[in-house]
Amino acid sequence: MKLPLKTLWLPLIASLAFAASANEAAIRKNLAERLPNLPPIEEVSKTPFPGLWEIRINRSEILYSDSEGNYLIQGSMFDTRSRVDLTEQRVQKLGAVDFSSLPLKDAFKVVHGKGTRQIAVFSDPNCGYCKRLEKTLAEVEDVTIHVFIYPILGPDSVKKSQAIWCAKDKGKTYTDWMLRGTAIPNASCDTAAVERNVALGRELRVNGTPTLFFVDGTRVPGAVDAERLETLLKTAKAK
Repeated sequence: MKLPLKTLWLPLIASLAFAASANEAAIRKNLAERLPNLPPIEEVSKTPFPGLWEIRINRSEILYSDSEGNYLIQGSMFDTRSRVDLTEQRVQKLGAVDFSSLPLKDAFKVVHGKGTRQIAVFSDPNCGYCKRLEKTLAEVEDVTIHVFIYPILGPDSVKKSQAIWCAKDKGKTYTDWMLRGTAIPNASCDTAAVERNVALGRELRVNGTPTLFFVDGTRVPGAVDAERLETLLKTAKAK
């Protein structure tokens, strides 16, 4: 008697699922026991590399392990056929945000040209890399930059950020300081938005400045060059 194909496959599928579950349990158990200082494991999943498992901690930090948690690897996995850094690709996906969910009321705008393209930037006024990025952004045409002032470099950053937020023209005051070193006028107002930005950055795990977010959710840390920035803007706009 010929058995239906479904009947033959079901036991195999169940067996594979059980094996995967057992591997995940072993990885979690062994790593927790052997590395008590390791942050809680948030996800365990297979990778394209046979026998290698992805370990996700701290929301978007990626490690790799064998099927029993005997070995732990830190570094990037690179697909030589497609020439893609799979680790970076995965981290980018995990770090993506819903651009429409960003509280733009707590940011101020700097508009170049028509401003039809959009990005959000978390920036500290005392950050040298942020100032370098501003020089690059000054050359970009047709973009609206939503600046989330994000003072994480010390008390003076907080003081400058509050003064920028309270300025009559926030965008001009900010760019004058970042590009030309023009003194920031003293001003006072409700600066709760600055505090909310710090809380938001921590929630989004913005660990350094500058950090950019594009409309397709892509997160890019650091002072990117003009060529890459233009490519990212075009790609984000196309999606």
